[in-house]
Amino acid sequence: MRAVTEPHRPLQDVCARLAYAAFATVAIGGPAWAAGTPAGTLIEGTATVDFDYGGTPFSVSSNTTVLAVAERIDVATVLQSPQQVVSAGDTNRALLFTVTNTGNGTETFALAIDNLIAGDEFDPAAAVPAIYFDTDGSGDLTAADQAYTAGTNDPVLAADASIDIFLVNDIPAGVANGDIGRSQLTATSTTGTGAAGTVYAGTGDTGVDAVVGTTGGESADTGEYIVSDIQVAMVKSQAVTDAFGGTEPLPGATITYTITVDVIGSGTAAASVVRDPIPTYTTYVPGSLLLNGTALSDAADADAGELDTSVVPTIVVRLGDLTLASGTQTIVFQASID
Repeated sequence: MRAVTEPHRPLQDVCARLAYAAFATVAIGGPAWAAGTPAGTLIEGTATVDFDYGGTPFSVSSNTTVLAVAERIDVATVLQSPQQVVSAGDTNRALLFTVTNTGNGTETFALAIDNLIAGDEFDPAAAVPAIYFDTDGSGDLTAADQAYTAGTNDPVLAADASIDIFLVNDIPAGVANGDIGRSQLTATSTTGTGAAGTVYAGTGDTGVDAVVGTTGGESADTGEYIVSDIQVAMVKSQAVTDAFGGTEPLPGATITYTITVDVIGSGTAAASVVRDPIPTYTTYVPGSLLLNGTALSDAADADAGELDTSVVPTIVVRLGDLTLASGTQTIVFQASID
């Protein structure tokens, strides 16, 4: 009989442990995973028995059990856009969604658009192409965004990773005011879908089994367009003037903000009010508020504008009822950098 110390471990076992240690912290306060421990992680256990024989202490270890965590396939698709106000004949109107891999392994997802949604008044017409990645992270469809091609650039997401996706549609010409049209994005695991618990043997990370989770390996969400005979467009710009005659945003420099408001369509935007909080780290320049070139007082009086200091200093301009005939409304004010 002999005393047994730490059992011999194969080199590949040691390497696996080192690789995993660099990947995740197994401790309270470590990273939180959507579906638990990462796929392929080795769960190992060794028991020991300590005893005394003839006055000599001994320790005997059992064999080591090893279990590789299976991959769980789950996904969440969530609409980010509010209901989009559109007009008949509009083109390239985008809805923003976020697709998140809520499983515990790296997974590839196929994307699909569906505009034949029951219960709405019209079917948006999918643009060509109809699905884009928000490549520049702007939240708006731009020329920098990459088009999606099924089977070619399906998104590959690590556990807990997300990607923003646009559905892009045209609005038919024959729609009426108040009509609603819906468009749906579906993200589907390319490993497999099915009832929760369905097993795809050996197809998960590091060759472990992949098991379909509660989402069935597929998730969809739906966005809406609503037709309106009026749309209000607002654009804000800024220009900086520093104390040296340049345009550097230095302390003491003045920022001139310009806001334009336009109405498109045949309706009326009633009781329109513009509110713009003065940015943090700046101070409003008294007397700088203009509406269409006319000075407005900073006080709450008979004219259309004021600086509201009741909570956060905020420019307030009451534009009243606006129509297409009102033309562009231009608001200008200044703030100095603290």
